[in-house]
Amino acid sequence: MAVRISSRSGLPSLLLYLGIGVAMGQDGLFDLQFDDAELTQVIGYAALVVILAEGGLGTKWKEIRPALPAAAALATVGIAVSVAVTATAAHLLVGLEWKQALIIGAVVSSTDAAAVFSVLRKVPLPSRVTGVLEAESGFNDAPVVILVVAFSTSGPVDAWYLLLADIALELAIGAAVGLATGWLGAYALRRVALPASGLYPIAVMAIAVVAYAAGAMVHGSGFLAVYLASVVLGNSRLPHAPANRGFAEGLGWIAQIGMFVLLGLLVTPHELVDDFWPAVVVGLVLTVVARPLSVLVSLLPFRMPWQEQALMSWAGLRGAVPIILATIPMVSGVPDSHRIFNIVFVLVVVYTLIQGPTLPWLARALHLGDPAEAADLGVESAPLERLRGHLLSVSVPEKSRMHGVEVGELRLPPGSAVTLVVRDGASFVPLPTTALRQGDELLVVATDPVRDEAERRLRAVSQGGKLAYWLGTAGR
Repeated sequence: MAVRISSRSGLPSLLLYLGIGVAMGQDGLFDLQFDDAELTQVIGYAALVVILAEGGLGTKWKEIRPALPAAAALATVGIAVSVAVTATAAHLLVGLEWKQALIIGAVVSSTDAAAVFSVLRKVPLPSRVTGVLEAESGFNDAPVVILVVAFSTSGPVDAWYLLLADIALELAIGAAVGLATGWLGAYALRRVALPASGLYPIAVMAIAVVAYAAGAMVHGSGFLAVYLASVVLGNSRLPHAPANRGFAEGLGWIAQIGMFVLLGLLVTPHELVDDFWPAVVVGLVLTVVARPLSVLVSLLPFRMPWQEQALMSWAGLRGAVPIILATIPMVSGVPDSHRIFNIVFVLVVVYTLIQGPTLPWLARALHLGDPAEAADLGVESAPLERLRGHLLSVSVPEKSRMHGVEVGELRLPPGSAVTLVVRDGASFVPLPTTALRQGDELLVVATDPVRDEAERRLRAVSQGGKLAYWLGTAGR
């Protein structure tokens, strides 16, 4: 019910799950006493690994590749600007000590991957905007975790240049481990036929978890490693790719539900009253000053239109990640850590209620997005080991320009052919003159050498129609 309500209302699902946890916990209907911040942090980290893996598997490389420089700038320079502005506001306007103010500034400066993935993929935005925001949400957890841990230490904080060096080193190690693990995993899965199709989704998620573990063990960013490994896996055209993504999406929902309910249990509602207005003030500065300023400074070299920058400023969604990070000072024994947690909790809930539902409206008001854009083609692949070939299952979506194209006009490479068409519940063997329609499902047999070329050709026709080759969208 919570999933259905959140999808219909446009709100990130975290609010309903947090509400369930609050209702079950202290001051709630069941009065469950739960105050284990360390357990919450461990489970939250594990859930975040699954959420980042699911987001990476669904990220299209062609969309984030041109956006990588801008996303990297937002995840580094933008974080620094946002932390400085937000911490200053927390110190001067709310009266927090500098240590607590810096922790809050770092905690809330990270955009939440779960919130971004769940909201943005329902809004028809330009691919550059979506690519920047998705990549930023996958990248910025690493520097923020380093900053929060550094600010939460009992001793003096390291010099700024040492913090920068630590961030750069962990990002570099995490990126190298993630890319290497993803490439090796994809290479193995494309060449080893597993005995059951249901093993492929498990193998993909196992590889993603291995990327996180390997990155963390060599003192790199495990979060960046799992995200990049998942991006590589998701764009490698693995066997049963839609099933892999569906399995990861289901695990992602389970991770979100468990994580948010647990965070709701951890909070004590009657303690939130005193910290409500401080949270509103800090959140207001973060939303209307710190985030827009960080976007402006970070994207100066890229000369992006002001409409896109305005949308990116408003789309800096917060979710469970800041609340999880707020448990770090609690575990470290930082003075007033419970107040830090309460301020972050209220800030996330209030501004998610404001930003989430209004994001589609703002996109329309800024004239961003093209609902009529041709839909991408979903292709399922099952390996035929003995025949050294593949059986491709292709669904023709709405708005696909494959509608009306005859089978012979697909011009598939030699060694591949459309063997069956399923239409309106009935299947038939098509002729070269059979015109395809929206909603058709095609079964295409392709030998191993031309499998990738056949899929590129199918995607090109879906995007460019009969004239795909002459329009320069032949899949190359």
